[in-house]
Amino acid sequence: MRIDPAVKKETLYILGFSIVLSVVMELVFYLCGHMDYTVPLGNLLGVIIAVLNFFLMGLTIQNSIGLSEKEASEKLKLSQKLRMLMVIALAAVGVGLPCFHSLAVVIPLFFPRIAIAFWPLLNKEKGQNPADEQTLD
Repeated sequence: MRIDPAVKKETLYILGFSIVLSVVMELVFYLCGHMDYTVPLGNLLGVIIAVLNFFLMGLTIQNSIGLSEKEASEKLKLSQKLRMLMVIALAAVGVGLPCFHSLAVVIPLFFPRIAIAFWPLLNKEKGQNPADEQTLD
């Protein structure tokens, strides 16, 4: 299976943004005096879960192109359910095991949403406004 360049690009964007936010999060833990080995381990697990979830969503969308509307809708709904089960199961492992800091596992799960919220601002600065690409004839 070939991974679409757009899926790669957007996943790398999410990964990069998550790494930046991870550094900020660990700095906050350090400044609050709660930094120990469990924080980076939990952070790593949380980022892996979040980025993997985003990547699998991108693959599902990529593979849904060309399907009928009904088939694509069913495939996307199934993917969302399975991905949520994966996120819950892996996060539960991270929260349950003492080698991971619970908050450091859970907080990175929100990093992709934050990155997506900043996407239009960062692309506008680079001169890549998605609204500019859409023209009405």
